[in-house]
Amino acid sequence: MRKALVPVDGSAAAHRAVRHIVCLASIFPSIEAVLLNVQLEVDEWRVRRVLKKEEIEAMEESRGGDTLQQDREVLKAAGVRFTPVVEIGPAAETIAKIARERGCDGIVMGTRGLGAVSSVLLGSVSSRVLQFSHLPVTLVK
Repeated sequence: MRKALVPVDGSAAAHRAVRHIVCLASIFPSIEAVLLNVQLEVDEWRVRRVLKKEEIEAMEESRGGDTLQQDREVLKAAGVRFTPVVEIGPAAETIAKIARERGCDGIVMGTRGLGAVSSVLLGSVSSRVLQFSHLPVTLVK
């Protein structure tokens, strides 16, 4: 894998996926990561009544940048090349779209490890990414 998309949301599972990329970099020093945080679009009418669309997007991008900070530091300390990206939209669809647009070879993402029944009932972003993406997906538990 030369270029991996790593979606992060600030969870422990996402941090484990970033650490997995660091391990891969020790084997494949040329690996590059696209560190992605997806913010859900604010669709609350009370917020939209007060703030302009551009202000809401700036707020979401700022929040996404904050979420990326810890993982950026981990990759930087390990000497792994990366590009931080914040996008707004539905998580799974956006992850698959950005991986495709950025020319990634695969997706490495954390999973919270829900059991089979919980995953069926609740759904999960990782399960949906498997549906939307044609790229190999590595799930890190």
